[in-house]
Amino acid sequence: MKVLKEWDVKVKLVKTKRGAILHMIELEPGHFYLEQNPLKDSKYGVAYRKIKENFPEFYMFWEIKNNRYTGKLLAGAFLEKKEIDDFITLLAQTEDFKKFEEILEEIEELEEE
Repeated sequence: MKVLKEWDVKVKLVKTKRGAILHMIELEPGHFYLEQNPLKDSKYGVAYRKIKENFPEFYMFWEIKNNRYTGKLLAGAFLEKKEIDDFITLLAQTEDFKKFEEILEEIEELEEE
């Protein structure tokens, strides 16, 4: 692998005015990703709460630039292989994905310039 761009990233734990404790990934001043508030009674808040019940290691972060939501979402989970299989099955509502071969690609070494 060759490094094309690099960011200094800070991960912070923040408390909102309403008391929710959320993760924030800060890329630079005014540009960050803020975790979805699971306490919020909104479409995404309720969905996030339900997902977290079954997959506590799942995270959703909204991109915010210059105090505005960009509409982009970063979502991911820290899971073991068995857990990701369950997660994918739940999302896809099918067992078809199990027909595909499991291929673990070799990781390339990182090149520094």
